[in-house]
Parts: sequence; structure tokens; C-alpha cells
Amino acid sequence: MRTPLGKPIPRHAQSLVSAALGDTRVVLVNGARQCGKSTLVRLAARNRDAEWRDLDSATSRQSALADPDGFVDVEQLMVIDEIQRVPDLLLAIKAQVDQDPRPGRYLLTGSARVLGLRSLPDTLVGRMETIELWPFSQGEISDMPDRFIDAAFSLGDSMRHASTVTRADYAQRVVRGGFPEAVARSDERRRRNFFSSYVGDLIARDIQQLTEIERTPEMHALVRMLAGRSGQLLSITNLGNELGIGASTVKRYFALLEEVFLIKRIPAWSRNISSRATSTPKVAFVDSGIAAHQIGADARNLLRPTGQFGPLLENFAVMELARQRSWSDEDVELFHYRTRDQVEVDAVLENRRGEVVGIGVKAASTVGSNDFRGLHHLAERTGDDFRVGIVLYTGQQTLPFGPKMLAVPVSALWELG
Repeated sequence: MRTPLGKPIPRHAQSLVSAALGDTRVVLVNGARQCGKSTLVRLAARNRDAEWRDLDSATSRQSALADPDGFVDVEQLMVIDEIQRVPDLLLAIKAQVDQDPRPGRYLLTGSARVLGLRSLPDTLVGRMETIELWPFSQGEISDMPDRFIDAAFSLGDSMRHASTVTRADYAQRVVRGGFPEAVARSDERRRRNFFSSYVGDLIARDIQQLTEIERTPEMHALVRMLAGRSGQLLSITNLGNELGIGASTVKRYFALLEEVFLIKRIPAWSRNISSRATSTPKVAFVDSGIAAHQIGADARNLLRPTGQFGPLLENFAVMELARQRSWSDEDVELFHYRTRDQVEVDAVLENRRGEVVGIGVKAASTVGSNDFRGLHHLAERTGDDFRVGIVLYTGQQTLPFGPKMLAVPVSALWELG
């Protein structure tokens, strides 16, 4: 996507790619289709002498299949778009970089988790750095810092943020999502058309490339069902029962949706400190706009009493954190936490020092003490490692709720720097 002046919107990942090219032989930019990978690698390689190949081109693909060694035999940087189309090229690339170990030899993009492809003949362990690219973050769209994670760990309960974003504004952001094409379309009908064709093409094209699926309608039904369960625990058995297909098939389909970056599994957090903690992961859609489209939600009906603003706002916030992890100074892992008696924390961030930040998400513009129940539970069990508990809400002020507990506007996710 470009600004009104015709310049591409800056991506936080660009500096990561440039740095990786300086010290690593092979750099892979991996992420969902149409999230801006090609634009990013063009910017990262614009001042370099580079050879370009696009494996979405039938001619280039046939050339790569016919002569993989010759296809990658170049002296300068080679950029290969959509490497998952011909994964055998990775073995030829491995031979090249073993013979000539200069950094910055190959810059690849992929729209599936390339190292998980069953047809992959070998890996590039120790030779390749992988950088995940997500759809636009809200900070990238709005030219904001996107430094909430760093602020949470450095500031703790001294964090302060005021917001002018309204509940209606948040709803608009949720249903828009972050895909460049959707962000560029202000017309809701055209945006809906993009989401419909995106999911359809993903199943018909990318997933069919990874493996043959027996029942495409069931795959579409699974996507809709998962969208309606945003933020819920993943139960393969229940999904299979509702779809009328076996649990093993649901498990395989779910894994395929992960491979093409449509959904993300959020693992459960535990230090084995309580046998009451569940180990079941949660499901999140990589893009909230697609999730909203799958359940027929727009910005207006999302805010109605029967709308699903709460689950979708949680999905939206958790995925903003997932995006931000890739460029934050703090090296953190992202989890959720829930006990068997339904005490829960929507997101748990843990850094390498074992420090923990707990985050709840509430779609209301007011917060009460009961909204901190899960965060107090987490704080008791982590002791001195607990940095701060935050309830993100749609109000406009940061408010204290006791030691290490804050209510903070959702927009702090992208506006804090």
C-alpha cells in the first residue's frame, strides 16, 4: 500500500531484513499472501545489484523445476518471490551458499511455512534467517511508534496513555484489518469482495498446493466456525462433531490453515505452578478483518448488544501484540492463561528474564475491579516476576486499580513509543 504521495507505507520489518542481509547468507520473508512481502523485499534490495525471479510466473516456475541448480547460479544477490512454489530450489541454494558463504546471497519470500512443507528435501539450518511479515500493524497504518511491549516491561505500572479513539473507531479498525488491499479500499462492498476472494483463493490455490483436501466445503465451514470462536479454546473434537467430519481431518485442516498464515495458535502459559491451569491453546485469526467478514460483521452491527465486538477486539489486540513481537527490543513469547475454573488472562507476555506482563481485553468503555480477577490470580502465582497487569479497554484514560494494575486505552498498543 502507498501513501497519498505515492510512497510505500514504511514497514518495521524493513530494518530487520536489511540487517539480516548484512550477516546471513539466505534471508526468508515469510507471511500471508498479499501482506506486502514483494514490496518489502523491493525496498530492502533497491540499492543492491540483484537478480529477480517470481515463481508465480509459469515460465519462471518451469525453469526452476527443469534446472534448479542453474536457476540459482548467480554471483549477485538473487531475490526469489514465492519460494514455496518450488521448494526443491532450497537444496540448490544450500549447495550454492556452502560453496560461497558470503552474506546476502539470497532474499526469498514465501506464503506458507516453507520449512514445514512435506516435500521439502532439506533445510538451511544455520544458513538462513526467517523474518515473519504480517499484514499492516495499526502503527504502520497510522504512522505511530508500535512500542507497547517495550513500554509495558520498562514502565510497568507507571505507564500512562490518553486516547481520543472512540468505540466506533475501534470497530472500524477491527473490520478493516491490516491487509494492504483492504486498508486501501474505503468502500465496504469492495473490501468484502477482497476478503471473500482472498479466503476462496487461499483454499483453492495455496492449500491445494500443500496437499489434496477431500472436501473443500468443509474447509470453508471450518474457517467460518473458527471465526465465530475467536479467542476461545481450541477443541478439535467439538469442531469435528459440529462439522460432521473426523477429528484427524479437522486437525489436518487446522494445521493447513496455520501453514498459510490464516490463523494462529496461541499456546497456554504455564510454569507448572498450578495443576488447575489448562494446556489447551486458543485460536486467533491473523487478520481481524477476515474474521469479521467470515461472521458477517461490519462496524455498525459489531457494536450492537448482540454483536461480537468483545471476541473480535480481543483477537485484534492479541494479533497486534503478535505483530509487535517481531520488532520489539524485548524478546518475549506470547501466551494465554486459563484455569479449569475459568479464571483467565487473554494475553501473557514473558521475556527471557522470566518477567511477566498480563493483559486483558474489554470492549466496554468502563472497567471495574472484577475485570482484574485473572490478572490478580496471575500476579499471585508469579510473585516478583509479575511486571504489570493491564486491562485494555475502549475508554480514554489510564486508570490505576491497585499495585501493578492499570486500565489502559486499547490504542496504547500502537500509540506508545
